[in-house]
Amino acid sequence: MTRPTAPAKPTMPRSLLRRLLQLPLWLAAGSLLLVLTLRWLPPPGSALMVERELESWLDGRPLELRREWRPWEELPDDLKMAVIAAEDQHFAEHWGFDLAAIRAALKHNELGGTLRGASTLSQQVAKNLFLWSGRSWLRKGIETWFTALIELCWPKQRILEVYLNSAEWGDGIFGAEAAARHHFGIGAPYLSTRQASLLAAVLPNPRERSASAPSAYVGHRANWIARQIRQLGGSAYLERL
Repeated sequence: MTRPTAPAKPTMPRSLLRRLLQLPLWLAAGSLLLVLTLRWLPPPGSALMVERELESWLDGRPLELRREWRPWEELPDDLKMAVIAAEDQHFAEHWGFDLAAIRAALKHNELGGTLRGASTLSQQVAKNLFLWSGRSWLRKGIETWFTALIELCWPKQRILEVYLNSAEWGDGIFGAEAAARHHFGIGAPYLSTRQASLLAAVLPNPRERSASAPSAYVGHRANWIARQIRQLGGSAYLERL
């Protein structure tokens, strides 16, 4: 009587292939858990902050990063509205992607130019919090995934809260509190409408523009942002988030 043969163990290539096929599922589950956790816990930092610090060390000029978290209730409505007016006026309506802005950007790029403003606040949070700088299809694909997760798991107020606490406003200056103290010598809750508009006006080039010593362009843009805030309905807009 012959003994039944034991099932053959998977060969190394098959086992490795199975693990590689499972890797995207583990990465997706891990990213979902991370985004869910950050719905309630303040992010300790951001990928952009790490990137800036590494750049400074490689340049031989270590950079002191400044950032202090301010919860939603302590962030001024003027700054919330200034950023929305400057960066993403359809923030309350879209699900992470402003399709009209994307179509306009593609059309503009076909004519040989570049268009600022196609990325929503949700996309910017995904990029600054989790990803590296630069442009590639891989990075854009991962950004799309994180943007979808953020919109699915976070309310709009949380997205804006994290944005305002993570945005870059100068060399080593991250978040509204550090920006207000660096540029105006006051805490974020005490920013005036003009100061909030100036901070929003330097985006998305805060390392080349200054809110405290604004150029003519920044001053004109701040005026435009103030007008847009009024057209959006002012603080009443925030009730839609």
